[in-house]
Amino acid sequence: MMGEPVADMCDQLVKAVNVMMDAESSQIYRLEALKFCEEFKEKCSFCVPCGLQLADKTQTAVVRHFGLQILEHVIKFRWNNMPQQEKVQLKNCAMGLLSTGTYSILEEESHIKDVLSRIIVEMIKREWPQHWPDMLKEMEALTSVGEAQTELVMLILLRLAEDVITFRTLPTQRRRDIQQTLTQNMESIFSFLLAILQLHVDEYRKLAKAHCRVGVSTLNTLAGYIDWVALANITNDNCRLLEMLCLLLSETELQLEAAECLLIAISRKGKLEDRKPLMVLFDDVAMHYILSAAQPVGAGVVERHYTFLKRLCQVLCALGSQLCSLGSDVEVEVPANLSKYTEAFLAFTTHPSQFLRSSTQITWGTLFRHEILSKDPVIIQMTIKYFRATMTNLVKTGFPSSNDSPSCEYSRHDFDSDEDFNSFFNSFRAQQGEVVRNACRIVPLEAFQIAAEWLQYQISAPIDIGTTVSKTAEGLCSILSPSVVQWDAMTFFTESVVGKIFKNVEDEKLPVDQGIELLQAVLNYNTQDPLILSCVLTNVSVLFPFVTHRPHFLPQVLYKLFASITFEVVEESKAPRTRAVKNIRRHACSSIIKMSRDYPQFILPCFDMMYNHVKKLFSSEALLNMLEKCALMEALVLISNQFKDYNKQKHFLEELMATVVARWTSDEMRRVLWDPALFLDFVGADQLVAEGIEHTTGINRSRLSFCVYTILGVVKRARWPADLEEAKAGGFVVGYTPNGAPIYRNPCSAQVLALLPNLLALIRTHNSLFLPENMCRLSETFSKAYDMIEVEKNMVLGLPQPALDIYDPPVYKTHLERMQGFFCTLYDNCYHILGKAGLSLQQDFYTIEGLAEQIVGSVFVSLDNVPDHRLRTMLHILLHGTTYHRLNLRWQIINQRSTEEEEDESCEENQEMLEEQLVRLLTREVLDLLSKSTLLGERSDYWDAGKEEMMSTESQAVAVSPAQPTGELTELGKCFLKHEDIYMTLLTISFTSLSWKDTSNCHRSASIVCWTLLRQVVGGNLLPEAVTWFYTSVLKGLQMHGQHEICNSALTQLALLMYENLRPRYMELRAVMTQIPNITHSSALDQYDQRLLEPSSAQRLGEKKRKDQFKKLIAGAVGKALAQQFKKEVHIRNLPSLFKKPKPEKRDILETSESGALAALFSPVVDDI
Repeated sequence: MMGEPVADMCDQLVKAVNVMMDAESSQIYRLEALKFCEEFKEKCSFCVPCGLQLADKTQTAVVRHFGLQILEHVIKFRWNNMPQQEKVQLKNCAMGLLSTGTYSILEEESHIKDVLSRIIVEMIKREWPQHWPDMLKEMEALTSVGEAQTELVMLILLRLAEDVITFRTLPTQRRRDIQQTLTQNMESIFSFLLAILQLHVDEYRKLAKAHCRVGVSTLNTLAGYIDWVALANITNDNCRLLEMLCLLLSETELQLEAAECLLIAISRKGKLEDRKPLMVLFDDVAMHYILSAAQPVGAGVVERHYTFLKRLCQVLCALGSQLCSLGSDVEVEVPANLSKYTEAFLAFTTHPSQFLRSSTQITWGTLFRHEILSKDPVIIQMTIKYFRATMTNLVKTGFPSSNDSPSCEYSRHDFDSDEDFNSFFNSFRAQQGEVVRNACRIVPLEAFQIAAEWLQYQISAPIDIGTTVSKTAEGLCSILSPSVVQWDAMTFFTESVVGKIFKNVEDEKLPVDQGIELLQAVLNYNTQDPLILSCVLTNVSVLFPFVTHRPHFLPQVLYKLFASITFEVVEESKAPRTRAVKNIRRHACSSIIKMSRDYPQFILPCFDMMYNHVKKLFSSEALLNMLEKCALMEALVLISNQFKDYNKQKHFLEELMATVVARWTSDEMRRVLWDPALFLDFVGADQLVAEGIEHTTGINRSRLSFCVYTILGVVKRARWPADLEEAKAGGFVVGYTPNGAPIYRNPCSAQVLALLPNLLALIRTHNSLFLPENMCRLSETFSKAYDMIEVEKNMVLGLPQPALDIYDPPVYKTHLERMQGFFCTLYDNCYHILGKAGLSLQQDFYTIEGLAEQIVGSVFVSLDNVPDHRLRTMLHILLHGTTYHRLNLRWQIINQRSTEEEEDESCEENQEMLEEQLVRLLTREVLDLLSKSTLLGERSDYWDAGKEEMMSTESQAVAVSPAQPTGELTELGKCFLKHEDIYMTLLTISFTSLSWKDTSNCHRSASIVCWTLLRQVVGGNLLPEAVTWFYTSVLKGLQMHGQHEICNSALTQLALLMYENLRPRYMELRAVMTQIPNITHSSALDQYDQRLLEPSSAQRLGEKKRKDQFKKLIAGAVGKALAQQFKKEVHIRNLPSLFKKPKPEKRDILETSESGALAALFSPVVDDI
């Protein structure tokens, strides 16, 4: 008979649970009920009887669930203190619940099954195998009770594998005990699972729904084991498991789970020899079932079947990967069914779902790159079919909002919006381009033939503008018009194919005549549609290499491009040009620059013709905008590098830049550039201007920008010949360095040096614009002229740029937007000129008298007032101490924000996000500059490589001993080392950045920068205060980032290196260590210090043990994630070890005995478990 207190408490708990779960309950009552339930679980002495009473089948599902939760809580938090008799009683009750405590498999709630399985697993984690050796037998016996119990056993086995193997939620010894016991019993476990699966699948085929549920559960459990068990368990008994899984692909209710298991099995890594049996899946039977399962069912998209198709596609991809791996390294014959496999794979590449098509691309690329398989006749034949499929796949159709393609319905399942689809399709197309380029290595001429046919077809096809018409002008295409998407796809395909022809086909076999014929057809094709003309221009550029074999075609190509530079849809229109028209003009300019860069010697004979044409275009100021003018000047400068005559090129550059030099060095411009007030007046930023009224100072801004763009273009493009003999003959070499290296002179030096003083004045004036007295000069119209432009904001926040408006309206910009763009590009270009001047002008730049003073007097003026987004450009040129103070202050503000409750919403929140991300980027760029300038062999792509994966991967940090330094200093770094103030600034930035709230920055500093810089001065006379500060900075970094495994590892290694190298000389480090929480008992620290300070004892302790001891010492400094800080810890005690290694007897090595002492040393008996 149950005691009265238990019954009363159960009644109260039932009421409390119902209050919590009742939607009508008020917040106050719900919180009170929750508090009551939690206090009961923590403090009540009769939790177990209450839990069992509430878990009874007669209670409602929510009450039963709470009762089972109570039992789980008792096991998790009270098990260690329970008497043995109570443990046995609770275990027996739990097993009783498994046997009789649930409804039938189809009636029982899934959350009841879940919590019941968790209870058993929690006991297993604490008692198996040592104190519960028959657990597996008891589970097996339970399966004979019924389907519900069988499903529960499957859930228990799955949960156990997840906790022990996947999530590793146990202490090391317990995990090892359970994993080893599971591994030892794996053969019988797998046999048991397969028997259960076979039995219930057979019953399910008799239309028994309950058995289907058991089948699904068994497959899910198998999926939890297949990933980590020995491959032999999967391939046992002639791959019976794989055979069963293939058979189940035809069972509608089980096929998805079977495909999941199959995918995990085929994706296994391991020794190639062990993976050989997986090739059985290329046999007739397996391939037949896989192909049959891929057949469509019914009309429309059935979501579960579509998910299954995705898994099946992944199965085929994994099969292809295994084939490529085995085909390379082990003698494995090419499967006889390769043709059947590739046909099945091609079916997915031609499926209406764009997602399925994209899923096949990586595997196609691997097959086409494979050294052996790519030469197989089946793959060669399939390459042609792949090209044909790609012609369809490159056409952008299937937008979720449309209904013009079978792909649309699938896209509605895969993408939330047209923007999502557009972003996906762009990356999918890039993937296809890469695969097409790989395929071209196999059959380059056939690929060119396909591209040529498609191009000729497109040229002859009439224009179809479709239903969405452009706003540019009547009768023009929009970006989604059928003709545009076809032209776009064809152009991309041709671009991918033709580029490879010149690399993969010998010169004499090149289809030059056909290439020229195609180019002629493209040049003769005339259209006023800007979107199609853009594709035409790309085809001109793509086919241009053929012109090098027929030089007389060059003038025709240039005429086509020059005509496009001045392209207009509506002549003499006052309206702004549309994006499409601007893109055409920019496209033509870029094509000319690209040709001039890649084929300057080839274009040189046409230089005079080009120069005269450019002069004619320049004669009308309104015909070209400044960017178009600068692009043409850059092209001319690139070709002029082929003069290979210093005086001739210098004369040309003087003539080319005459107008710019005259304007830039005029008295009026000097006054404007040297005075902030006059400058603002000149550009019109202090004037009130209403929208719709033309801003009269726009021409001033345009001319100023043109001057700066021109200087940049010339500095960037003008060069001496690469060949030393040609450079000497042309008068470019003026001497030699002491080690014999030639000293060159640049033909543009004289002009650029004459323009430099006013450029530095402009930089100084620009910095001064942010002073309060100049900020107040801005008119109301332009009060936000220095703010970030929208494009910059989106780039900082990592937001995708909005897709082009399909109607392509004219681009109207407000006066403020134009002013913002002007200031942004002007500032950037000034620093780009400074950055390139040293490389371009060399000694002519560095020998300018008072250069350092001039730079300090311009670049570093008023830096405290310059906003963060402007500093980023400057960082690419130089680093300054004020940058550190700026960043440190910004990070303090960010850290403070995260600890305070913010009340302001929306707009301010967005601004804070922008500011924080900007500081993050600025920090990374500072560190980038610091490490590249000081450390040898520093990677420039660090951030790209580490970005997303950093916090999700296990630590890859390699332990570096003090005897093996992590890196050396560059020549510039050694120069910094001689200047104490500069070097200490670099050290301060590096160590302070460890506790800034940026994990990737912290990892880079800790693993690469900090110790490399510090170890250079370890032997010097560092002040104790400095050493203490450096060490404390590392501990602060651990407090901030210790929750991330990869940062924790790097920071711990850094702290260890510092402590072991500096502790012998600096007693102060011990004082820092004693301040770490949980280190108050200093006996462990004393022991560690003793080993460290006495070399003889230190040698006895291995590096790993030393590191483990040190990790325990500083564990109190390691920060926890917010979610972990208030979590109640679960303590699982270790049980007596299952596998103890007997200690070998100590014997004299030279002692003689019957068996022989030396032989005994190598005897396997000693190491036998």
